[in-house]
Amino acid sequence: MTKKGQALSVLMVSTLAFTVCFMVWMMFGVIGIPIKKILGLNATEFGLLTATPVLTGSLIRVPLGIWTDKYGGRIVMALLMALTVPAIYLMSYATAYWHFLVIGLFVGLAGGSFSVGTPYVARWFPRNQQGFAMGVYGAGNSGAAVNKFVAPALVVAFGWTMVPQVYAAIMLGTVVLFWFFSHSDPTHLVSSHTKFSDQLKSLKDPKVMKYCQYYSIVFGGYVALSLWMVQYYVGEFGLDIRSAALLAACFSLPGGVLRAVGGWMSDKWGAHSVTWWVLWVSWICLFFLSYPQTDFTIATTSGPATFHLGLNIYAFTGLMFILGIAFAFGKASVFKYISDDYPTNIGTISGIVGLAGGLGGFVLPIMFGALMDLTGIRSSAFMLMYGVVWVSLIWMYWTEVRRSEVMGKNAVPFSLQN
Repeated sequence: MTKKGQALSVLMVSTLAFTVCFMVWMMFGVIGIPIKKILGLNATEFGLLTATPVLTGSLIRVPLGIWTDKYGGRIVMALLMALTVPAIYLMSYATAYWHFLVIGLFVGLAGGSFSVGTPYVARWFPRNQQGFAMGVYGAGNSGAAVNKFVAPALVVAFGWTMVPQVYAAIMLGTVVLFWFFSHSDPTHLVSSHTKFSDQLKSLKDPKVMKYCQYYSIVFGGYVALSLWMVQYYVGEFGLDIRSAALLAACFSLPGGVLRAVGGWMSDKWGAHSVTWWVLWVSWICLFFLSYPQTDFTIATTSGPATFHLGLNIYAFTGLMFILGIAFAFGKASVFKYISDDYPTNIGTISGIVGLAGGLGGFVLPIMFGALMDLTGIRSSAFMLMYGVVWVSLIWMYWTEVRRSEVMGKNAVPFSLQN
């Protein structure tokens, strides 16, 4: 097989593997709803339940990125997926809350696959195509949407315990496919004398910390909302689990699939331009999503008049769809920053930035639940996200926009930015 053929094979099979890993990682977003009912969990406990796999999937990203640089993505990815199979299957036998939390920590290893596949795939392509290649691989985020199609059907037909059993079988089959259709290239490895401590010095780089902040929104927010949206639709609009999951997929699906388009846009117009507009679109969507269902009475000349103000299910889903698209583009553009600025250290930097994004996906669902228990307002989740986006917009303005030609009289015309 030619080098180009190997690169395409690696890209396709790695994207499949990441899709399955992400589907497993997001499993609690659906099966957590019947588990919440069985165990009588409050919103905060439900948030912790859904977020537990995200914790380990995030914490392991830095070492996985470093091991990928050193040993190669093929062996690291195959071993990682194989290790999750027993834990996924055991989930069907859990009965107590702590059982789900402990097993969820091991299932969460699947989430670390991103920091393995990103450098593994990127190094098979020339630099001017890496944004697109990483975007295609990152489209495996659509596993969150696949989970919303598959898991509810299994829950309704066979009960929630069937979901982890089926997912374990799918993961095992994916390990076999990945091993037979992936390839290795010794020239992609970071030299073995590179020290662990030397690679971690990048944590002190202000640019890395800024990319961590961006990614905590576009990826951490995507993960958190993917986990939260099914139960949000059930509670806010009174839908059954299958209808809720279908509408929630209107956010998860574009948020994953369109990442490849974001990679192409970042290659063409640059990571900075794409990220800047992603944050503004997210800010506008979250502003409207934050507004709670409100009834108010006005004293008029003909007596009190009562009005209702709030998003209906159609407007809400439309805004979530746009937000999903923005997050998809943003996830790709942040990693284009990384491939541009750190071409020889993609694995380590992507692991660090992925860790930040994953930790955002862990912390946010817990905070969503805590805010809901505290205020009783479901849209408080979006209020929190709105504030986080504000922080990134201000940070980006002071560190990039004021020093660039994206805005103002010296800006390069959009059509000439190549």
